Amino acid sequence: MEIKVLNKGFVRLVDIMGDDSAIVQAARTSYGTGTKSYEEDKKLIRYLLRNKHTSPFEMVELKFHIKLPIFVARQWIRHRTANVNEFSGRYSEMRDEFYIPELEDVRNQSTTNKQGRSDTILDSEISSSFVESVKNSQTDLYKEYKHYIDTGIARELSRINLPLSIYTEWYWKIDLHNLFHFLKLRMDKHAQYEIRCYAEAIAEILKEKVPIAYEAFEDYTLNSMYFSKNEQKLLSKLLNNIDIDDALLSDVKLDKREITEFKDKINLLKQK
Repeated sequence: MEIKVLNKGFVRLVDIMGDDSAIVQAARTSYGTGTKSYEEDKKLIRYLLRNKHTSPFEMVELKFHIKLPIFVARQWIRHRTANVNEFSGRYSEMRDEFYIPELEDVRNQSTTNKQGRSDTILDSEISSSFVESVKNSQTDLYKEYKHYIDTGIARELSRINLPLSIYTEWYWKIDLHNLFHFLKLRMDKHAQYEIRCYAEAIAEILKEKVPIAYEAFEDYTLNSMYFSKNEQKLLSKLLNNIDIDDALLSDVKLDKREITEFKDKINLLKQK
């Protein structure tokens, strides 16, 4: 399976060990029975994920071939529960392939998220100027890189000025439990757009290969909410018809950011 991502990237599933039945088999091994009916197996998988019994999901492993910009790879590699083997710019020449954002994806810095962009679309003249500048820089830096290569400078040195927008490739192998954790973080609306695109591509593959487990992941992890001890106290006040602003003035203390997050959760519940 291959899914195109961004302008030149992709996600390919190259190997898989196990499926929904492997999760069930591992869970039932303690009392020596395997798969039963589809509905019984589905109930078991949903029970396991709902109650955080995660080890049976580690019985499923997936290996991907992924082509991605280096700045995305540097975020991705923070998930240290996978096996990775990456294309080497010391052994091979880097290809003239760069990520160029679409105009509508060029945004200002968010005023509420220190590490992300805002939701406001910029004036087309500003975004066009930015994209054109990015293209020109990429062209110049790659020409410089090729010049160094052609003059005999070592590849490991010639590459050091190449930008983070250049594409790399790797093989990435991970078990389903840790992959679900990756998707929970990287499909979140606060994750950078570009890595979200890759996470969403992987999710499409999982929907086909482990449909029962993925549906349970959507219901109990991806689209679930966590309420802290203090948030639960506030929630109980709201359920007793106390106004949210009055509840926040009670003896339950949250800091400014917690209050914002709590209100966001309540508003989201109201929308549903």
